Amino acid sequence: MTRVAPVGGTAVQDHVALAEIELCGDLIIAASAADEDRLSLESIDEVLKVAEERAREGGARE
Repeated sequence: MTRVAPVGGTAVQDHVALAEIELCGDLIIAASAADEDRLSLESIDEVLKVAEERAREGGARE
């Protein structure tokens, strides 16, 4: 017997996976637009908004 997913939108969204896919897409776009062969660590941090996240986490700890 073959089981088929019901028609009616029972899709499950994995929000963490979707966020990771979006970040990978951002890195791919940045890499394709870069003049150099590889993105520097600073460029990667900028694309991934590492400084903003650290600032937000630091503010939450205070």
